Amino acid sequence: MSISRRDFLEVVVSGTLASLHGSVLLAGQAPMRDGDELKADVAVIGAGLGGCAAALALLQSGFQVVMTDPTDWIGGQLTQQAVPPDEHPWIEQFGCTRRYRSLRRAIRDYYRQWAPLTEAARRQEYLNPGNGRVSRLCHEPRVALAVLEAMLWPYLASGQLRLLLECQSCQADSAGDSVQAVAVRRESDKKVVWLKASYFLDATEQGDLLPLTGTEYITGFESQRETGEPHAPAQAQPHNIQAFTYCFVMDYHPEENHVIERPDEYEFWRRYVPQLTPPWPGPLLSWHMTDPIRLEPRQVYFDPTGQSKLPGLNLWTYRRIADRNHFLPGSYRSDLTLVNWPQNDYWLGRIHEIEESEAQKHLRRAKQLSLSLLYWLQTEAPRPDGGTGWPGLRLRPDIVGTQDGLAKHPYIRESRRIRAVFTVREQHVGTDARRQLFSGKTGTLTAEPFFDSVGIGSYRIDLHPSTGGNNYIDISSLPFQIPLGALLPVRVRNLLPACKNLGVTHITNGCYRLHPVEWNTGEAAGLLAAFCLHKRGVPHAVREKRTLLAEFQKLLVREGIELEWPKLSPR
Repeated sequence: MSISRRDFLEVVVSGTLASLHGSVLLAGQAPMRDGDELKADVAVIGAGLGGCAAALALLQSGFQVVMTDPTDWIGGQLTQQAVPPDEHPWIEQFGCTRRYRSLRRAIRDYYRQWAPLTEAARRQEYLNPGNGRVSRLCHEPRVALAVLEAMLWPYLASGQLRLLLECQSCQADSAGDSVQAVAVRRESDKKVVWLKASYFLDATEQGDLLPLTGTEYITGFESQRETGEPHAPAQAQPHNIQAFTYCFVMDYHPEENHVIERPDEYEFWRRYVPQLTPPWPGPLLSWHMTDPIRLEPRQVYFDPTGQSKLPGLNLWTYRRIADRNHFLPGSYRSDLTLVNWPQNDYWLGRIHEIEESEAQKHLRRAKQLSLSLLYWLQTEAPRPDGGTGWPGLRLRPDIVGTQDGLAKHPYIRESRRIRAVFTVREQHVGTDARRQLFSGKTGTLTAEPFFDSVGIGSYRIDLHPSTGGNNYIDISSLPFQIPLGALLPVRVRNLLPACKNLGVTHITNGCYRLHPVEWNTGEAAGLLAAFCLHKRGVPHAVREKRTLLAEFQKLLVREGIELEWPKLSPR
């Protein structure tokens, strides 16, 4: 099936591009017959930001790609998890790849071309559709979905890319240090297809391929003895991982009543007081929380009317994804805000390295927490005017594409991570740790320079409360590089991480897990596979042979990947 650009734009206008079932994306879907084999140069397992970046890099290098995802939306944390991009303050000028900048520009252009923006909003060079405080580009998830699908459309239409949605990896065949094939199962009918490729990129949210393929990996908190990190515990805690979150979107109609049915676990969550170290300052469902940096009690507030002039953070605008003042009168009846707050972080259990039944229990409970938060907001939450509850808050399942109104996939902050040739530790990027190493030396305080850099990123080391009872670990970090060694498993030769599963620790995952770094990681992994296919070599040799490494880094620069930062002041 092929589709003209004009027809494609008509699909965009009609609003059906955001799902595309029965149209363009299905054109790239291969028929699934149980037990079939599907061959490609590279199999990308997981279609999140890292997976999409890897696929684009490979496709534009001329290779055949098959990409899978367990949901029916590509885009990972930006779409199916509904989280606007968390980025560093220099993102508009530098500090990301050319393809990632194209994605951001296309999201803004989508609004300019199709949204009923005011002229003032349309003229803004750095349009922020939601005017959310957390990001310079807060936007609706379906817009990012439409843009990512448009970026992949030519390759789907030509057959160079084959996309298997709603398919979960379930089995793998490995021989020695090489992965031979990966099986994926479609959840709707349980049909299994075997994928054969020269390279396999694990772009899943939880590093699903690592246990399936026998690739050595780490989970949770490493010990200080192992890593030497100042914030690591004395003993390893492999089951201690960051909270995950079921995000949701809501708007507000003060003259209406949209109170949902009381959630089954509401009474539990209404009374729940987190047991964390340092202590949480009271019930989770309240306007009191732990300040992530100072680890002291902090009060926030919530006001969808915009009339309160209270000091501090208004959670309504924190992750707002549509500011109705940007749009012509009557087109948006209300702002839209994304709820990804401390109050709906779930840390009472993990969802990998356990039995499936136990994982499903925690997923259900996390959904109950998010629905309980909404019900509390609608009925009992203290208002700035002294009243309680906002019954006009309305859940928006249409925005996230689900029946229950919660995001299609939980927002995953921490994955399994490869045991890598090189692992990034706190001493490489943490500001205080680096300052100690720089003590008595002259020169500018910087993160560790890596000879094998394949990209750059910047974000605080931002760890949310975890399953082991830790409160926030939120500490300053320096603008950093992504080393090639962190993309290389210690043993397996043809599997590469393309998401949050690269060679970082529990602590440094806190700054390597955000949108632009995940994209850069996936793009670098895709280009590494392409480079090795061209050279008929293996990824490990690229790092070991300096001539090959120099050639690969020149390729990265030509492809628009920045390998080092300009001189910047510490954050």
